[in-house]
Amino acid sequence: MMRRQSSRRDQSIRIRSRRVAAAGIVAVLACALAAGAAPGPARAAIPDVARTWSTLMYRSLTSSETIARLNAQLATQQAASASRAAGVVAATAAEAAAQTRLTAATTAASNAGDRYAAAVQALSDAKKTLARASARRPRNKAATARAKQAVAAATTTVDARKTQVRAAAAVREKARTDARAATTGLHAATAARDAAATAVLLTRQKIVGVGAAADLAGQAAAVSRDVVTEVRAGFTVADTTTVYGITVHQSIAYAFQRMLDDAKADGIALSGGGFRTKQRQIELRKINGCPDVWTAPPSSCRVPTAIPGHSLHEIGLAVDITSGGRTITAQSPAFQWLAAHASEYGFVNLPSEPWHWSITGN
Repeated sequence: MMRRQSSRRDQSIRIRSRRVAAAGIVAVLACALAAGAAPGPARAAIPDVARTWSTLMYRSLTSSETIARLNAQLATQQAASASRAAGVVAATAAEAAAQTRLTAATTAASNAGDRYAAAVQALSDAKKTLARASARRPRNKAATARAKQAVAAATTTVDARKTQVRAAAAVREKARTDARAATTGLHAATAARDAAATAVLLTRQKIVGVGAAADLAGQAAAVSRDVVTEVRAGFTVADTTTVYGITVHQSIAYAFQRMLDDAKADGIALSGGGFRTKQRQIELRKINGCPDVWTAPPSSCRVPTAIPGHSLHEIGLAVDITSGGRTITAQSPAFQWLAAHASEYGFVNLPSEPWHWSITGN
């Protein structure tokens, strides 16, 4: 069945504030269905197929909300991914500039070292010249004076070149530190970009994996009879919960509450009776005039009533719907609404009983 139009979804969203009670049901389902752990020794484990049905219906009923949330998340992630990609471009340019400065600083330091070495050699040569001038006899005072001046000048040059070497080395070390930092920044920017791209990819995969609501509901319907079989085999009353005062099996509680909430949003008030004990089923068979409690077919009763042990009410998987305090009929607005929409929530009508709705139609 096609999902309802967006107007009904909008109505459904507007009544979320009235759905506080759903939190309790979801919490119960989270514990009993997801973990499969029993909060008390009397509770039987929820069958796997019932968990599957619940999960499929939950995904079906929340698919639009889930896709909207994921699309919003995707938009944020795509913006972040674009920002991270721009960060890599900037970091790449910064790293290239830092490497250029390091190359220049390294060359400058090497040149300063060469100039210093040349100055040291010049000083050595000047000292040798002075020594020769001082040893010459007769002494040439003018030559000795010139040699001394040359040594003094060479010494000044050496000192200056040494200062230049130290300054160039400091610039080179800073450039080297800056280059390392730029490289680290580029690696970090690249990692951030890759992480952002991965987040975008994963979210896109999640969107694809959400599935169409109708397809998910159809998958749930395909296993509904197996749910009945497995639940009946190990059912205990502890496996039930209440939805607006109606007792149902935990596995259908979320879908059932969503159905009642969405009907209310459309102006249809639904209530009814869900789980009943086998003893109560026996009593109803008698009250409804069945020729034989255990063998007479339901159709032989004044009001069709299943044979004890065969009713889905006895395992909380069926509800007799009322509206306005009255059992619904095929002509009532409540029935018309259910006929149009109940399958979206996993519920099917028993044709002979307009009020009887279950996950299999039995």
